[in-house]
Amino acid sequence: MDAVVAVRDDRSVESITLFGTMDERESTLGFRPQKEIPYNALLPYADQLDAESVYQLADIKAHLARVIQLRDIKVGGVHWCGQLAKYIRMFGLKFSKADHLTFIRLVYELVTIPELDFSLVHKFSQLLITLLKKRELIPREELVIQWRPLHKLLETVVYSPYEHLGLVLFPSGNSRRQNLSMLRKKSVNRQALSAMHIGDVDSGNIEQVLKNLIRACRIYFPVEATQEMLDEWRPLLCPFDVKMMQGIFFLEHFLPTVVYPKEHDRSFLLWFEELIGLWQSCSNNPSWEAHLINLFSRVANDRIGFINWEPYLDRIFANILRSFHIPVGSKHVVLATSAHNTIDGIMPLCRWIAAMFGNGSHVQNYLDKLFKALESFYHPSNNGRWSIKLLKFLSGLPLAFVKRVQRERFGKKSWEPDIPVAARLTDDDITRFVNSISPVVFTAMFSKIGSTDSAAALHNLASLRPELVIPPLLEKTYPSLETLTEPHRLIACLQCCVSIARPMLSHAKHYPEGRLHIIPLLSLSLPGIDPNDIKKSLITFQLLSALASLVPIVDCSEAPQNRNDLSEVEIELCSATAQFEDFVLQFFDRAFMLVENSIHQHTRSDSAASDKMSQEEMMLEVCLLSSSISILQQCSTPIYSEALSRLYRFACDSIFEIKVAGKFTADLVRAAIKVRPEIAVKKFIPGLCEKIIQRTTSEDLSQEEHLDNEFLWNLLLLSQAVRCDGSCLVPFKEVLTKVLQLTLHLKCKDAQEWSGTLLRYLLKSLSSIYALDFRCTVTDWDLPLTEYLPIREWGKSGDLFNLGMKWHVPSKEEKAFVEHLLNTFLLTELKRTRSHCDGNSVMTREELLQCIRIVSHCLVGTGACLPHWTRFESVSLIESLVELRRYGNTASCDDDEITLEGENVRVLVSSFMRPLLAHMLLSSEDDTKTLVEIIKVYKLVMYYHGSLKDEFEGRWKNRHSIKHFMENKLQKKKTHIRALLVDRTQLQHELRTVNQAPKVFTVLHRDLFLDLHHLAVSRYMEVRKVAQGALSTGFQMFAYSYRMILDDTIKYLKDDPSIEPHQFKGALYVILGENKRSLVSKRSWEVMNKLWPALVETKHCEKPSVLKVYDEIIDRVDRNIETTELSLTVSDSAVNAAKEIWTNGSLPKPSLPSATNGELETGRAVERERNADNISAYLELVNKLVSSAESGSLGWRFHQVSLEMLTLLIRYDIRFPSSAVRLFVTNMVNSSINVRKICTAGLSAILKLQKRKHKLVEIDPYAVSGAPRPLHSNDIHPGDDRPDNRWLHYRQDGFPKDEEQWNKTVFVEKTHWGYYCWPTKMMVYAPSSEQPPLGRSFEELLDDEKPIYEAFTSKEFVDQLIKFLSLEENKGKDHFHEKNFVLFKGLFRNFDDTVLPCLAPHIERLVADTSHETHETSQRCAAEIISGLIRGSKHWTYTKVVSLWKWLMPLMKIVITNFTVESIADWGTCLATASENRDPLKISPLLELLMDNPLNGDGGSFGDSSRMYLLQGLISQQEWRLPSVLHRLYNYILIHLRHPYKAVRDRLGSTIVSLFLYDINLPNGSPTLSPRRVMFIEHILPLLEPLKDSLVAEAGRNNEAGAVAPDPQRATEGAEVPMEHAPSTEDSSEAMTMKNKENSNNSNDIDSAENSEWKSNINLCKTVLKTLQGIYTRMFQAGMPEMLKLLPVICLLESETKDPELTRECLVTLGCMSQSQMTPELILPTLETIEEVSRLNSWHARVAVLGYLQVMVFNNLFLLQSEAIASRIRGTVVNLMCDEQLEVRELSGVTLGGLLHCGYLKIDDQLMNQFKQLSSTRIKKRSRDEMVPIELMIKRHAGVIGLSACILAFPYQVPDFMPQLLMLISAHLNDPPPIQATVKKTLTSFKRTHLDSWHDHKQKFTDDQLVVLTELLVSPNYYA
Repeated sequence: MDAVVAVRDDRSVESITLFGTMDERESTLGFRPQKEIPYNALLPYADQLDAESVYQLADIKAHLARVIQLRDIKVGGVHWCGQLAKYIRMFGLKFSKADHLTFIRLVYELVTIPELDFSLVHKFSQLLITLLKKRELIPREELVIQWRPLHKLLETVVYSPYEHLGLVLFPSGNSRRQNLSMLRKKSVNRQALSAMHIGDVDSGNIEQVLKNLIRACRIYFPVEATQEMLDEWRPLLCPFDVKMMQGIFFLEHFLPTVVYPKEHDRSFLLWFEELIGLWQSCSNNPSWEAHLINLFSRVANDRIGFINWEPYLDRIFANILRSFHIPVGSKHVVLATSAHNTIDGIMPLCRWIAAMFGNGSHVQNYLDKLFKALESFYHPSNNGRWSIKLLKFLSGLPLAFVKRVQRERFGKKSWEPDIPVAARLTDDDITRFVNSISPVVFTAMFSKIGSTDSAAALHNLASLRPELVIPPLLEKTYPSLETLTEPHRLIACLQCCVSIARPMLSHAKHYPEGRLHIIPLLSLSLPGIDPNDIKKSLITFQLLSALASLVPIVDCSEAPQNRNDLSEVEIELCSATAQFEDFVLQFFDRAFMLVENSIHQHTRSDSAASDKMSQEEMMLEVCLLSSSISILQQCSTPIYSEALSRLYRFACDSIFEIKVAGKFTADLVRAAIKVRPEIAVKKFIPGLCEKIIQRTTSEDLSQEEHLDNEFLWNLLLLSQAVRCDGSCLVPFKEVLTKVLQLTLHLKCKDAQEWSGTLLRYLLKSLSSIYALDFRCTVTDWDLPLTEYLPIREWGKSGDLFNLGMKWHVPSKEEKAFVEHLLNTFLLTELKRTRSHCDGNSVMTREELLQCIRIVSHCLVGTGACLPHWTRFESVSLIESLVELRRYGNTASCDDDEITLEGENVRVLVSSFMRPLLAHMLLSSEDDTKTLVEIIKVYKLVMYYHGSLKDEFEGRWKNRHSIKHFMENKLQKKKTHIRALLVDRTQLQHELRTVNQAPKVFTVLHRDLFLDLHHLAVSRYMEVRKVAQGALSTGFQMFAYSYRMILDDTIKYLKDDPSIEPHQFKGALYVILGENKRSLVSKRSWEVMNKLWPALVETKHCEKPSVLKVYDEIIDRVDRNIETTELSLTVSDSAVNAAKEIWTNGSLPKPSLPSATNGELETGRAVERERNADNISAYLELVNKLVSSAESGSLGWRFHQVSLEMLTLLIRYDIRFPSSAVRLFVTNMVNSSINVRKICTAGLSAILKLQKRKHKLVEIDPYAVSGAPRPLHSNDIHPGDDRPDNRWLHYRQDGFPKDEEQWNKTVFVEKTHWGYYCWPTKMMVYAPSSEQPPLGRSFEELLDDEKPIYEAFTSKEFVDQLIKFLSLEENKGKDHFHEKNFVLFKGLFRNFDDTVLPCLAPHIERLVADTSHETHETSQRCAAEIISGLIRGSKHWTYTKVVSLWKWLMPLMKIVITNFTVESIADWGTCLATASENRDPLKISPLLELLMDNPLNGDGGSFGDSSRMYLLQGLISQQEWRLPSVLHRLYNYILIHLRHPYKAVRDRLGSTIVSLFLYDINLPNGSPTLSPRRVMFIEHILPLLEPLKDSLVAEAGRNNEAGAVAPDPQRATEGAEVPMEHAPSTEDSSEAMTMKNKENSNNSNDIDSAENSEWKSNINLCKTVLKTLQGIYTRMFQAGMPEMLKLLPVICLLESETKDPELTRECLVTLGCMSQSQMTPELILPTLETIEEVSRLNSWHARVAVLGYLQVMVFNNLFLLQSEAIASRIRGTVVNLMCDEQLEVRELSGVTLGGLLHCGYLKIDDQLMNQFKQLSSTRIKKRSRDEMVPIELMIKRHAGVIGLSACILAFPYQVPDFMPQLLMLISAHLNDPPPIQATVKKTLTSFKRTHLDSWHDHKQKFTDDQLVVLTELLVSPNYYA
């Protein structure tokens, strides 16, 4: 269905703009513009832009519509869409709403043209995104966009069935681009380059662009779309299947959430409860969770106030906390699920949290608890893998909160529904939020990597509540400014101060004191300008610039005497401004010191170092210049004059070297003159000119190669002094001209450089248009204070309506000056070149070089005012049915053209340079420097118009970064400081300057290109490189211009002796191009037809540099080539949409009429012809490459390249020619392994291409099952036990008995169908009798199939192929090759069993191979063939399938007896791959074979575990459809749980988990028919009861006997749950070891003490532990109450020292259980179990449960918030503090400290009094020999441990109660052990954690307490 557009006149947008009222604009333009760029109104030539825009818009409308009508999409469509995009960038959305909607409709139709080239989809999508970006302009009811075409596009890209085979190549895709590259032998550098490319994330790739497009379009999806989407994607939601990811992915990106309230019941309410229930049900980090998080975040943000999030807050914040992977406990276990936690995006979480605030929500309470739990992990001393994520959360959350406040209070007027008043944020909400997050920000700001994120967070927090944020920051900053010992702390503070500079001044109402800190900050930060600390200097300059740009530096100290309207703060502030002059002068003193310490000789230890500045020095130069300008432009005239005088004295009295110090000084001079040229120019320029003239006239310096620093110093300063308002330079016309005449031709290179710089900047200042005034206000600061008070302008935003723009526009005098300079220097130098060519006046090389440089300087200086030539005829570069016009843009105020001798300057320069170049190539080709300079002149003539595009883009990005820190989001748009607004206006002018040339390719361009091409193949590398770069720039600027030199370039590739190596190499580099712009990857069949064969047939060269560039070209092909359309047919809907351009009635009318019927028919004919030509060119290219490859004349490298290129030409939409297929087949047995791999990949793709289309039929699953159909599609009951899906379950006796039964059986291959619900239209394959016939004879085959058939029915070919496939490639690293599997799958799918006779003997031989040398590769090859055979037999007839299994089953029996350690992984992959997407009935024989007693003992433990491994892989692929098989296997496994071998037990545990995977309770779902965990737990609990009883009894005996030993140190920290793996050799060795033990007569004491029952129980326990680990890491729902009954046994066994394996498994299992996410029904059983374990006799169990408790509470912090629950947990921990076992008491203290630290428990009076009472227990002995009663000692120790826990719970803080606690605990320092040790440990830890901030913390202690602490914490002096 087409997008429907309705037009409605909406005048709700703002009616007043900078251009006037909207009515006035409508009157002027003829239409009401949607959204203009306001900065255009501020340009000095704004009055010319309306006419220009109207003309361009009319032309664009006409040509864009006609090009679509005439079906010229690839050339004309791309061109005119580009012109529309350029128009939008120049003028904004300056067209009517009707045109806006028409453009959207038109471009949408372009995007959704079927089979459109994805490169064009990419371009059109970006334009459509631009058109939809301002969504407030188009209400939902005015535009409807259909979602299905977009879904088809995204599905084609993301889930393409062709891309992995290379049948389709997407823009910026990576999946197949490296496949071929990695097959070629490359150098290490090439490999590194390729790896870098793989790792790059290209934000502009087609997938990301389509996602952005859908994000822009989904607002306009019809309201019915939500139900349609649910019906489409719900059937994919099978949690166990990979399709689940696909379904959730589409739901995330497509579901519309911006709707009107009346549409809620047809929008998000249809799915919200369902999906959030699904999310809650699958709580164990499923891979698709991130997509749901993004969706919930979006709906929360778009529907603020309409969703009650309170019931879900526990789960939301628990997931957020868990997503950070915070390590808790000393024995932290890293779970396998942690490695793939999918909540990767931080901003969605931040937006989600911010959106849930308001309307009485408790989000703030949860946020407080979250930051309390995380606070210590932000501390600088804590750093780990969690740090980056925590910091991004810290910076992202305030940003999301500020955006919400801005949206509610200052948002644009829009059609979108407002947030309900009740749900909006209150001032109290904002205050609580700021108070909650600020302490954490202040903690994080001093971390190693946290200052940047903290600065961003503080910027937003200060915008919200400056009075709460800025004072604490300043309290930290001022001490840092006064100390020299903590530079990192100072840098962090300064960086944060930069971020709060504007909020500190913008909130005079809420925080008037902020202004009082500006001057102290400015003054105190000056010592930060330190030549010895570059980083500190840079951030200091940044702070000075930020603060200075906000305040007028005016002395207002006399205002209190002259005004009586000042507040107290203003009076104080006025008095402080008296320090401004001192600050400015001190700043320059520090700058002078920096200059003096930056002398070139001081900064270079190596005398041979380069003359160029280092990177640090260049950064320092930029910052010094920026700060100087910022300060000086804000100064009042008196202060500026003082600063200028001091600078003048320094500059004139000092002479330093010119490389570093000289440039720094020149920058200071430039800053001073730029700000006030009317004052400073008179001070500097006359004196400098006089010194230079005097020196040059008094001495003959013309031949001096080295001039003294004094002369160069003056020349350098003068070159920068002219960078100011050109009007101020006109009075010095004569003296400046004389200086140039005297210095331009000096022999000294430095003098030439600075004299040329002087000329360039002088011309630029005179001829360019630029902004002059960047001050923060437009008012004259020298007005009397009674009229104007500058302090009231501090921090004030600029006003676009009163911006007071001041422009430099060249006057007549300046233009005359420019013409004078050009005549004097440019024309003179040009004539000198003519004389040089004629031989009349020959110049030396140095003179000629300087001559060309002067020309270059002139062109750079005047580039902005030199128009492009227009008198040359344009050159047609490519054919199109419409004119490919490009527009220039007005960038000047008049049309007066600067000419020389009446000629266009650019043309004149070209006319002189071309003969000079020809002369030099004949006479002095080795003068590379001059040739390089000529090439630069060529570039300037053609490309330069005042600013280069790259430089402009850099300044644009730089402005955005500055705006980010200086903007105040809590205001309406464009309320930036004035300097930013002026800069943005200046950039708008520069943008127009860059695009002012029309970019028409003329005859002169062609001639210049040919000259450059000649130089690009020059003999000299320096010349070639620069010329190639110039050509590459030209190719980018002039579309299709590369065609002018293509034939000439290819000429140099021919194998011709007359072509020299440098020409060949240069041609290769021209083809290579820059970045991704390579000629070899152009999407043109014409170009590829010329270039690709030429590259293959080029001459052979073994020169390494040539081979390198050749390999790079081929690599560029592999990486950047895209599928180019063969047949492009423009849809009729697109043509109809184009007609609306003429029918929508909007002005301006299109400049051309709509296409006539004759033109339309011509367009169709041309389209058909073009498509036919493309197909013909494609086939021609393939045939050329095939001919080259078959010629036998190619070297191995070029032969391989030809095959690679052919592989890239295999496409999904056209059959590959039979000759090419034969070539691939022939080379399948090539001696080169790389060639064989290329051909294997190519042939696999060809087989996919040849796949016959199989018939599908629709079925009604309810009719098949006999179950009733639900009344509504939203009535969903997921699960495997529904009447309508039970027919999909496997039945042991279900395999069809005959052909008829086979054809009647409905086979459903996809495992996800039917689990969640059924698709609206259920399609399955028709019976095999209705499918295309199998067993075709050779005559029935198509031509492209015959070569494959011939080869694989040839014994000789198959013998050779199998020989190669069974060779070892990388010893020990080879694995199952997917490409080989795909190849054989395609063979058996396309040719059924006709190719099997030749392969069968080899399969039998390979399977039976058991030799030590070859069995691994033989069995791998057999596994690849068999997996392909099983999958390829999908559509075979019943008879052939039965025959297949009859032959295959004996082989599989051999497989399961012959596999080895090396081959078992390959066989596992084979069977898992073979059963993927197969109906279980079709693999019934294989399934039953593996189910036949897999643990039969053959092969020992390795054999048993391997057979179970194969079976597990097979059943896992069938998922939920094997309940009967799973039950059979479950019952079989139960009797083997006590297996004696570890390998088998581990595999059994993993397999049991695979059986339980489907035990999941989904919303509205039913219990599974598969085995359930509760059955297993109920079965094993009675079996483990004797073990538990014996352990408890043994613990009791140990306690009675007093056999208490400390817990042994176990190296288990960081233990990781093992991943699934195939059995290894260790299993076999273990089996032998155990047999040896059984047969040994010398058993050790432990073995002799254990009886067989104990061993059996321990083995059972190990199997159960392995199962539990898998349940908690692999299942979607991990925990259940019944499983907690195993916790006591695990805790008892955790300390089993006689079996280290058991100990480790218990530890890992406890880690898995403690880190799992709990559900409400688990909480009470968990607490009861913990309390039960805490009462066990075994102190080891009590220790274990304490560790479990701490981790469990932290990971479920938000689920355990009930006071009753917290009370029970506290009681358990406190009771264990009084345990008789020391280890239990100590760990209970650690646990309590952790619970207090994370904020779960609170320190209240009851707890404190309890510890004080216990610690005061009297333990005095009556006599020396009397023992202290143990009961009293335990109580006293428990109290001390409790007090210690309260202290250690605050490692980086000193709460009010802590000083007293420290005094209390210090009184126990002389108590008997172990109390004394506890006290010492506590005090030592306190000292360690509080040392860094002790200067702050000690303020909390009294003097007496400090004395006591000092005595306790400071070690006594040895000499005391």
